[in-house]
Amino acid sequence: MVGICCNLTLALGKGILGAMAGSVSMIADAVNNAMDAAANVVTLLGFKLASKPADSGHPFGHGRMEYLAGLTVAILVLVAGIELIRESIGRIVAPVPVSHTNLSLALLALFAIAKLLMARYNHKVAKKIDSQALEAASKDAKYDALATTAVLVGALLSRYAHLELDGVLGLGVGLFVMWGGVDLIRDTVNPLLGRTPDPALVARVHDRILSYPGVLGTHDLMVHDYGPGRLFASAHVEMAAEEDPLKTHATIDQIERDLRNDEGLAIVLHYDPIVTKRTKGIDPRQLVQAAVTTVDSNLTIHDLRIDTCDEGLKLSFDCMVPAGQEPDENLRQRIEEAVYDVMPYSTCHIAFDTGFVAAAQDEF
Repeated sequence: MVGICCNLTLALGKGILGAMAGSVSMIADAVNNAMDAAANVVTLLGFKLASKPADSGHPFGHGRMEYLAGLTVAILVLVAGIELIRESIGRIVAPVPVSHTNLSLALLALFAIAKLLMARYNHKVAKKIDSQALEAASKDAKYDALATTAVLVGALLSRYAHLELDGVLGLGVGLFVMWGGVDLIRDTVNPLLGRTPDPALVARVHDRILSYPGVLGTHDLMVHDYGPGRLFASAHVEMAAEEDPLKTHATIDQIERDLRNDEGLAIVLHYDPIVTKRTKGIDPRQLVQAAVTTVDSNLTIHDLRIDTCDEGLKLSFDCMVPAGQEPDENLRQRIEEAVYDVMPYSTCHIAFDTGFVAAAQDEF
């Protein structure tokens, strides 16, 4: 509502001043603010729709409607930029003298400051309620402040240096606004497509899971974003196969409850039983991990299974490689040789894995 009122006021003020001065760049800036007011209306509707509770057709709620509202805002910004470019090219082809008064110059400076204050306000509220749509509005307000500043510079040059750059500046404003629209589209499309989860969240969840007694490792974390405050996730948790399954189950339930309460993350954990004491005093998982690390310190293993066969021990495990690294037969052979050195008469069945989180968090 603040955005609607402010943008309508700015659009009306700039429109009147632009008509009085005959400035296409100022009128273009007014049109841009009018589009911002329309975008604010769309955002408000998006909030209302996103707040609808889950129903039988949408069991995860309607939170992604806010992302769609942000995308609509971005498209409106892009359309406004294209329109500004069209109008400015016409003014470049047929220049018209521009006349500015001291009042119009002072008001332009005031309008630019007002837009910066709106950007700060939108950013503050966006952080408070985790709103992608309001963050888009904040970025757009920054673009508008720069655009208005460019119009002010053109007005000053026209009045004091007699340089008629109104059309050129209008074109620059249009290009700037259009680029801002493209940038906003990218920011709002990413969560709709299923972007990589926040690395800070991934790190917190990873460390939290490992902090519980009996947890040996965790991997394959998947986070699904159904709108602000609606995060769902799943992950695998490795625990000793020799432990009492009731005790293990209770620990996993506790982790799920704690993450739901502390992180707002509805997570389901899959239990991977790991054989840890094949021989007294020896942890085969640690042996295999140490051997794999000698090949590449960035490699980690999970889901280790050990079976006996006629040739000796059959080791089956997943090996996680860093994002961007393509595993090949040479890497497989080097791992098999390293494992054989510490566990003779063993054969390896290796499945390479790259995980589901950001490249910076590939060890998870």
